[in-house]
Amino acid sequence: MSVERLGNVLSGAWHGGNATWPLHTRPLLQPVWDYLQRHHEGTLRSPLFPALLSIFTYLLLVLFYTVLDLLAPTWPSIRRYQIHPERTVTWQNIGATLALTTYNHLLYIFPAAVAQWLWRPPVPLPPEAPSLTAFLLGIVGCVVLFDFQYYLWHVLHHRISWLYSTFHAIHHQYRQPFSLVTQYLSAWELFSVGLWTTVDPVLLGCHCLTGWAFMIFNVWVSAEDHCGYDFPWALHRLVPFGLWGGVQRHDIHHLQPGTNFAPFFTHWDWLAGTACVSTTKPPRAETEEDESGDSTKASGQRADNGA
Repeated sequence: MSVERLGNVLSGAWHGGNATWPLHTRPLLQPVWDYLQRHHEGTLRSPLFPALLSIFTYLLLVLFYTVLDLLAPTWPSIRRYQIHPERTVTWQNIGATLALTTYNHLLYIFPAAVAQWLWRPPVPLPPEAPSLTAFLLGIVGCVVLFDFQYYLWHVLHHRISWLYSTFHAIHHQYRQPFSLVTQYLSAWELFSVGLWTTVDPVLLGCHCLTGWAFMIFNVWVSAEDHCGYDFPWALHRLVPFGLWGGVQRHDIHHLQPGTNFAPFFTHWDWLAGTACVSTTKPPRAETEEDESGDSTKASGQRADNGA
């Protein structure tokens, strides 16, 4: 049973058993969906739309965080939320990360999106929006599935030296990440993440609106995990019982790369014994910082040593 059908079943059961407070049978998201179809149907049906949506969301988020990085040295009200207040993100850091992101998108992402646009017909849009239950269940299902997929991918690319040095070490050149490090990746890692983000909603039978929402959520969480700021509204502070990893744990992963592999939840790391909640910088990291002379960037091979 797809997530969409499961959501409809649960919604129907609620309607059937809720005689005291009857709910509208029309999906709550229908007005939004009607507006999008009426005014933007051509854009939504284009095979280019998911890629453009992802890129636009990413650029918007990193623009926000990069402005904070540039203001933080002279604004104590911003610096107080930095995980590493001694860190300064330089224009050199910004240029290097942005250059690789641009290179990957121009050489791999855009050609793949254009090829899909040429070879694949426009996507048909369903007339009805998903129920709110199906919409939320779909996002949760995609998050759980992606979390498992990337955990396995991440562990393998740390445990197997060839995979690490060939595909993942570049991301660990930055031990104290900032938002633009989110997509400071090899083309293979960028492709893997993009594939799961696109395919998982299809595998779970989600409405296309749900798939796009999951895509935005995934980009947002990834940028937040690398932003270097522990804000009061960060997801790990909102999700109870320590179930969500968040920026603190992923920052630890860049300092201690043998820990905290999961992108979202914490249960896989706890079960596998790879969880780490300590924010104390290990002596090894301090040595690397002295050797590199750069408090933000250091050799990924030294930082992980094939862990």
